[in-house]
Formats: sequence, structure tokens, C-alpha cells
Amino acid sequence: MTLETLERVLECDGEPDDVLRAVVSALVVEPGIVWAGIAFVERGDLVLGPVAGEAEEKRRQCVQITYQGEPVGELWIDGEADRELLQRVAALLSTHALVGWDTGGQGWEP
Repeated sequence: MTLETLERVLECDGEPDDVLRAVVSALVVEPGIVWAGIAFVERGDLVLGPVAGEAEEKRRQCVQITYQGEPVGELWIDGEADRELLQRVAALLSTHALVGWDTGGQGWEP
């Protein structure tokens, strides 16, 4: 997935769930990636959210997704992918991955 493709997906005015589903779907069409998923931090645990492809856990790579310095989830892929690209994807996803993140009662706008 090129960063340009990802940026186009993220610029859509869709719901965060729709954007995250589009990202994992786009990742699995990349050569070398057979499965992608996003897990959210909910009450200290990782809970798997949107996924695409066929899982091969032995080939799994995980990249933390952070928002304002706090972990809010992880991007998981099975297969081969450039680690720096995955880190950039995780950074761009951060505002869309706040599903289980505690805002402390504060209003939030991505």
C-alpha cells in the first residue's frame, strides 16, 4: 500500500469503522501481506476489530498505534511488509482507532 493510497482512504468522510475496514482490505492486496487486522485497547486488553484476508499467525508483525503518546491499538499483519511503512500506517490510523480509548469524559473530534 502506498502512502498516497492510504491518505486517500483516510481523507474519506466515512465513519472510523468504515475507514479502518478499508485500510485492512487495502493492505491485504499488497504483495506479501496475506492478512491484516486492527486491535483496539479496551480496558487494558487488546480486542481484535476489523480484519481482512487469511490469517497466518506464524508470520505476524505487530505495530503499536498511539494517540497523544498513549497506546490505543495495534496494527497486525501476517506476511512480509516494510516495517517503516507499517509504522507510518499505524501513525496515520491513530485518530480512527480510538474506539476503545477512554477520553475521560472529554469531547473528541478526529
